[in-house]
Amino acid sequence: QVVLHRTAGRRTAPPGAMPLVKTQKNKAYYKRFQVKPRRRREGKTDYKARLNMLRQDKNKYATPKHRLAVRFTNSQVVCQISRPTIQGDIIECMASSAELPLLGCRVGLKNYAAAYCTGLLLARRMLKSLNMDKTYKGVEEVDGEEFHVEEDEEGDRKPFKCVLDVGIRRTTLGNRVFGALKGAVDGGLHVPHSVKKFPGFTKRKSRRHPLEEWRGPCSV
Repeated sequence: QVVLHRTAGRRTAPPGAMPLVKTQKNKAYYKRFQVKPRRRREGKTDYKARLNMLRQDKNKYATPKHRLAVRFTNSQVVCQISRPTIQGDIIECMASSAELPLLGCRVGLKNYAAAYCTGLLLARRMLKSLNMDKTYKGVEEVDGEEFHVEEDEEGDRKPFKCVLDVGIRRTTLGNRVFGALKGAVDGGLHVPHSVKKFPGFTKRKSRRHPLEEWRGPCSV
């Protein structure tokens, strides 16, 4: 037991004695402690954002809610369209920038142009697997204008809708994930978005994708 002495109006411990330290985390705390999920501990998954993306209205029953996942590795861009199940996510379509040189598009593997071309390749591949590539052709000529496929709806089938999944990447202005988003939209997919995060956007300019910022490398 530490004996406290009163010195100049203050209670202090004698020299050489350890001060009183209140235990903040006691045995009861550790008994109730619940370990976070593994991918949360590793910093790979934001489960709050994931739950908001996967949440579906109950009156839609088992209608899947597709996600357009864009990931950047050390050497390439990977774009996937997936749907959630109880057993885990099922990848329905995938495209990577490593396929671009084989298709004659030599613009790099990780830059903004590569992200745009990868998103465009994914969109056309997904629509072709659903036999919707002839109904929704997307943008036939890259002009940089704002494009939404639901405004050009023609056939009986509604456009394929998915939401953008950026993972734990910061959605800063001009981020490359929005290049993949623009490519997927130009390819004919319905991805709800605005142009405020595209590179070169300012409040003074019109609400469109800045043509001078990206048309050159993306039109290769």
